Amino acid sequence: MGTGIDTGLGAGLGLALVATVVWSGSFVTSRALADSVPPVQHAFWRWIIAIAAVAPFAARATWRQRALLRRHIGYLLGASLLGVTVYNTLVNQAGVTTTAGNMGMIMAASPVLMAVYERLGGTRLGARRTTGMAVACVGVLLLVGKGSLALDFAAGDLWIIGGAVAFGSYSALLRRRPPEIGGLPFLFATFVLGALMLLPAYAVSLALQGGFSPTPGTVTPLLYVGVVSSAVAFFAWNKAIALIGAARAGVVYHLQPVCVALLSFALLGEGMGWLQVGCMGLILGGVVLGSAAGRR
Repeated sequence: MGTGIDTGLGAGLGLALVATVVWSGSFVTSRALADSVPPVQHAFWRWIIAIAAVAPFAARATWRQRALLRRHIGYLLGASLLGVTVYNTLVNQAGVTTTAGNMGMIMAASPVLMAVYERLGGTRLGARRTTGMAVACVGVLLLVGKGSLALDFAAGDLWIIGGAVAFGSYSALLRRRPPEIGGLPFLFATFVLGALMLLPAYAVSLALQGGFSPTPGTVTPLLYVGVVSSAVAFFAWNKAIALIGAARAGVVYHLQPVCVALLSFALLGEGMGWLQVGCMGLILGGVVLGSAAGRR
């Protein structure tokens, strides 16, 4: 019994870590593409590529479950709107006016909302997880406040706060996924529905901003976010939440600002000083504390 619980916990934490590290790269691509690909077009083509990547593995199973998916269309539309249509579009919009590091730092606050949803649903979080989450949040707030708890948000910071709310709500909603819907059909259906809901905004963006040039500098990042950050990372995250819950997976998600800061420093030349290093230590300490398996 204990071994099974530990195995499930380890697998869930591992999958949450995979998704977190992969998604960290997508913040860097959002910042890198901000001047060459309009945010809505970036999001739309991300999901078109993701649909093409998942279709060979999921299309047949999705067709077999079509009646079941129609029965739960309200739930699927809600999950698609939050996790596909809104979340990544706001992240891309934020990349126009704020740094990749700031995006990762602020997004790390979304697990707080996940935990609040779980607590409202009757789940006891436990002292260890609550303390770990609080420590990690202090690290995030100090990073955003440049060493103080007085926050000074840029316009892009406000966009990413909206993205954090959308992602936290999506993650909490995953716990209510009908168990009879398979993982791949759910993923494929939400990708398709989310892209369809983005289509009107994509048409407006084309009319007002024009298209973008398909060069190696634009296509390669789009392939990364479409295949790796969407198909692979969303599958891993959804499975992690099924195994360990949104609150515990959310604690691992606090590692994201550390990963984003390192990647943005290496790839974009964004600065990282002693303040960032110290706050990352707080975030890492909170993750280790909050991820530890509690025993009844």
